[in-house]
Parts: sequence; C-alpha cells; structure tokens
Amino acid sequence: MKIKLFKEIEIPQGMEASVNGNVIMVKGDKGEIKKKLNIKSVDVEIKGGKIIIGNERASKKEKRLINTYAAHIRNMINGLGEEFEYKLKIVYSHFPMTVELHGHEAIVKNFLGEKIPRKLKILKGVNVNIDKENITVKSHDRELAGQTAANFEVATKIRNRDRRVFQDGIFITNKPGREI
Repeated sequence: MKIKLFKEIEIPQGMEASVNGNVIMVKGDKGEIKKKLNIKSVDVEIKGGKIIIGNERASKKEKRLINTYAAHIRNMINGLGEEFEYKLKIVYSHFPMTVELHGHEAIVKNFLGEKIPRKLKILKGVNVNIDKENITVKSHDRELAGQTAANFEVATKIRNRDRRVFQDGIFITNKPGREI
C-alpha cells in the first residue's frame, strides 16, 4: 500500500543546508559536511528553515530510505553542533603494546610480541588523541569517527589463538550517546 509520507528536519540557527543533485551539504560555524545520497525515489527540498524528505506514493522501500536519510541529516546537524567522541582502551596482559601516530596513520607496536608493527588508517577530518592507555577519537562526521575507531579494533584482532586466553587489543569503551 502506497501512502503519502514526509519527514521534516529543523535546521538550527547559524547553520545552512543545501541540496545539489544527490549531494546534501550542511554548513555551520565549525565547518561543513557533505554527504552523497542516492535520492532517486525520494524528494528532498529545503523550505522555511526545514529540510523536507518524502514521497507522494511511498512504499516500504521508500519509507526505509526516508528514515535512513533523515537520520544521516540529523547526524550531520548534530555533528556540527557538537563533535562525536569515541573512547577506546588499550588492553594487554603480558607484552606491553604501544600506539604511535604518524600523520594519517597509527602504528601498533609489540602487539602480542610481534616484531612487525601493525598499521591502521586514520581518516581525514578525524582527531585522534592518545593518552597512555586511552585513545580518544573525535570528529564532526559520525561515520568518519566510527570508522576510525573500528579501524583500531580491527587492527588488533587476534586470529589463530584462543580468545579466552589472549585478551589483548584495543577496544571501544564509549560511543556517542551510550557507554559500552
């Protein structure tokens, strides 16, 4: 059954939004975020300080797209208001592991006593701060911050060993909005 479905997202004062084809851009005091969305079957327009997303004849597929795009745009607006912050903890039991930053790359040394350091990518627009055994990842873009935090976890994933015995690694302890 097809229904008329529209979502409205309020644009706060001091921020501007624009739609150019498939690219949605939000500008604020702290910068700008662009996101390319596949908005073929969904109408996106800006009227009177609001972003309106919807479709005249929305099916289940369009309803899912509308809700997803609305969540992405809300995250863009919230990120320009306040940075998204992920906190990670470096955990080791026997071999003391060290993490160093070199530009847009982090190097994990002596993980499980390995001689070859593990490298991971830090995405552009993300600030990483290492304080002894705590790592803080901050960004205005939620997806970039989350992907960088996930890169830390994946880089220290243990393979071919018993996870109950070898519990070393870098783990996410706090995400934006909730504590793990």
